[in-house]
Amino acid sequence: MKILKIIGIVVLVLVVLFFGIAMFLPSKVHVERSLIIPASSEVVFDQVNDLRNWKNWSPWHQMDPDMKITYKGFLQGEGASYQWESNKVGNGKLTITESHPHQYIATEMDFMEEGNAMGYYRFEPTKEGTQVTWVFETDMGSDPVDKYIGLMMDSMIGADFEKGLNNLKKHVKKMPSTMMTGDTPVETTN
Repeated sequence: MKILKIIGIVVLVLVVLFFGIAMFLPSKVHVERSLIIPASSEVVFDQVNDLRNWKNWSPWHQMDPDMKITYKGFLQGEGASYQWESNKVGNGKLTITESHPHQYIATEMDFMEEGNAMGYYRFEPTKEGTQVTWVFETDMGSDPVDKYIGLMMDSMIGADFEKGLNNLKKHVKKMPSTMMTGDTPVETTN
């Protein structure tokens, strides 16, 4: 009987700790990755601003080439949107909410029953080309389990962001118009 009492106390302490710690965990999640792409911001921006181009670089499009995509409204710029259905990456909708040519794109993602998130892309000219920064932000809410998942979000999707940026770089480097960045030639190696 004494052992059951000790086990009960240990379980109670663990549950209290689990929920107590969760109260102090952040609900906001921020994942960010950057990469310099040897091309002008105009060229790189167009690959992200036109949703039809995402199949060339998005890591999730490559995870499921059979993903069903339905474009709605515009195909590029503010208001452009698509919905996806996939057995491998789930279902959802992405909409470009802001598009500032060659500088910045904001997106809103609706993961259906999983919630919403925001995505941001910044395009900053450098001597080597364009630094592309891809940001993901969401609020996990107050659910303790979701807050613990939020702590792992960077490790869960950060590698996908890195893969996507590298895919974007490879794709852009194959394009003939990317050999120049502004008026300065850029060396490319494959």
